[in-house]
Amino acid sequence: MVARTDLGAVRGFDVDGLAVFRGIPYAAAPEGELRFRPSVPAEAWDGVRDATGFGTPPPQLPPLPTVPAIWKAGDGLDCLNVNVWTPDPGGSGLPVMVWFYGGAWRVGSSSMPHYDAARIARAGVVVVTFDYRTGFEGFGHLPGVPDNRGLHDQIAALEWVRRNISAFGGDPDQVTAFGQSAGAASITLLMGAPAARGLFRRAIVHSVPDGYLDPAEATEITGIIAKAAGVEATWEGFAGLSPEAVLAVQDAPLDPVTRPVTAFAPVIDGDLVAGPPWTGVAAGRDVDLVCGFVHEEARAFLPSPVPPELTPEMVSGTTKLGEAGAEQYRTAYPQLSDLDLAVELLSDAMFRMATSLVAEAHAAAGGRTWLFDFTWRNPAGGTGHSVDVPFVFGIPDSRFAVRQLGSPVPDSFGALSDAVRKSWTSFASTGDPGWTRYEPSTRISRIWDNAITESPLSVAPSLPIWKSALGLT
Repeated sequence: MVARTDLGAVRGFDVDGLAVFRGIPYAAAPEGELRFRPSVPAEAWDGVRDATGFGTPPPQLPPLPTVPAIWKAGDGLDCLNVNVWTPDPGGSGLPVMVWFYGGAWRVGSSSMPHYDAARIARAGVVVVTFDYRTGFEGFGHLPGVPDNRGLHDQIAALEWVRRNISAFGGDPDQVTAFGQSAGAASITLLMGAPAARGLFRRAIVHSVPDGYLDPAEATEITGIIAKAAGVEATWEGFAGLSPEAVLAVQDAPLDPVTRPVTAFAPVIDGDLVAGPPWTGVAAGRDVDLVCGFVHEEARAFLPSPVPPELTPEMVSGTTKLGEAGAEQYRTAYPQLSDLDLAVELLSDAMFRMATSLVAEAHAAAGGRTWLFDFTWRNPAGGTGHSVDVPFVFGIPDSRFAVRQLGSPVPDSFGALSDAVRKSWTSFASTGDPGWTRYEPSTRISRIWDNAITESPLSVAPSLPIWKSALGLT
């Protein structure tokens, strides 16, 4: 099974009628003089390149201590590759969906088993997954070097899709970018970036985080890492380090209060990133947008049961609201206990408000916008950030999915997974996910649960609190 790209021919393989291609370079390996710099085109090759195995993942540590390492010392940096699933490689005009993985801009790879896109492609779309640089390799700030290399990688991958997807049966004018967490924020930022204009027509974003750094904080983070590595905080200092040496110290800036999960995020550079994710989506109002969140996002980051000493004041004091925000939340949600209120506040601070503000800004600018609230819980009552991802890919039995869904797989998984995937592929094909559009005046959201309904936005009482704190009113 052979397809011809602009750099050369590639040979994929058949999986029950789907053509699958893996590990196709979309940019040169970021090694040597290209290290810590924006991606550049890959070189062409002669003959037919084998495209049956995934490429090298980006350098990264295991996401959890109990999870095997996906990148190992010596694997190198040749990580800028795409993968394609297509139901009709000889055809033309199929809608295209391009997946952006999450991972706190610190981990992630397209080769992770829970991102196998076969079930999505079987709905009649061409699916592309790809790798972009994470951690310091992708988002570390260095003087004299362009920031946001991971975002530059994403643009290069979308440009590859634009140039080549017709060779796999896809329509380059019918591209939907979809992603979760850091991948979702990346998409919203690219919606407003001139360099990404015209590269995708629609977007589906799950759980947009309020994640970005100003240059001063990014400089401080680099200084801490450079000190831990014993090098100067310059390109020359870091270019002399192996990828594994960078990984050994890149978490040095983590702090239980100010940076508990990651030290990395897109940096405001005046080029790709002008500010928080909701600031640029007005410029991308011509991109149709589906966005949403898991209802209790924060439970993925808290012990179960939630410790009773967690208070709204404790949570609010670590956010842009300050401790006064706790009392504002008590007024907005009088029915909640203090423990539930703390979870509510943390879920808003981490993902729900950023996602809602993206929807507000996009719709207010005249964009076609839809919002969802993923409220499903597994039979043990578990929920939280990323629980929605297995439903999109229809894979309930990966290591990742079992952590989210429990084992055995709940009987309710199949029907809801099919419904989500049908909605997403319908949106990619027609621009309609199948529920009422979001407007700031009505704030209707889709509720994804065993019973699929529509409802006024449940977190609407939080919006004025955050808009005031962020100077958006």
